[in-house]
Amino acid sequence: MAASTTTTDVFQSGKYKTVPIRVLPPYSDLLNPPPKPLLIQSPVEVAEEFPVMVLLHGYLMENSFYSQLIQHISSHGYIMVAPQLYTCAGIDSTDDINAAAAITNWLSQGLAAVLPTPVSANLSKLVLAGHSRGGKDAFALALGKSSTPLTLSFSALLGIDPVDGIGTCCKNFQSPPPVLTYVPKSFDLSMPVMVIGSGLGPDKKYNVLPACAPKGLNHVDFFAECRSPAWHFVAIHYGHMDMLDDVTKGWGGTVACMCTSASSREKMSSREPMRRFVGGAAVAFLRAYLGGDDRDLMALKDTRDIAPVQITVEPRL
Repeated sequence: MAASTTTTDVFQSGKYKTVPIRVLPPYSDLLNPPPKPLLIQSPVEVAEEFPVMVLLHGYLMENSFYSQLIQHISSHGYIMVAPQLYTCAGIDSTDDINAAAAITNWLSQGLAAVLPTPVSANLSKLVLAGHSRGGKDAFALALGKSSTPLTLSFSALLGIDPVDGIGTCCKNFQSPPPVLTYVPKSFDLSMPVMVIGSGLGPDKKYNVLPACAPKGLNHVDFFAECRSPAWHFVAIHYGHMDMLDDVTKGWGGTVACMCTSASSREKMSSREPMRRFVGGAAVAFLRAYLGGDDRDLMALKDTRDIAPVQITVEPRL
């Protein structure tokens, strides 16, 4: 990769027209139905082969809450697959991890049947990503903690404000299965990693409730255990849920509102800047490590004010 410091287009919508595809029960028209309901965002009307990203949602979130984020990434030439792992769950994420493994294995058998003609998927460039608890699940799956063997390999890993447990008034607890070891650079991962964190994630919104991304369980700790190549970006003035859609309804939306956010601290009315940052940083990372072109990633490192939010950047190369 040839480093260069330039402005970048990753924070704007890409050149591809995309379409959302919902794959829902009863799957009567599919010979190989997926293990879980899916929200897919795919480029359309082009005879091209695109990398695939599997995005795992956060605790009690709906995959639809990420529709604007996945549309942004997809418009730059990626097929996004966002499963609905559960609607209600306890603190143990073992079932989530096994479900994510089953969905990954399904891609080679069933994804082609639900993509728009003439689009095709390049599963040799497969990316695993997750937000919050889904970030923990993504790391767990990449580290081989699933009891379901994988039939595909991942090319890159992206943790969006990953959290390995819950905080209380007195103590933090890793949720099973634990992922963090608290040993620096202990993650044995044969792929590049990007960890995106939120500066307000460790802050409590209400004194009676724990922080959504407590210190000791969050992005800082995940990045500390990553080996090179790894990147750590932090959106300083944004919160744990600020990359979601602007409108998130229902129980999951209520949970999202319990986290400290830019709107509550900085009086910002929209999640749009944080969402564009997360989507753009992801695209820059994937262009570098899947496409061999690191100009956007280096531009973001060297000229941080091109990002739509104030950030810190820590590369481990």
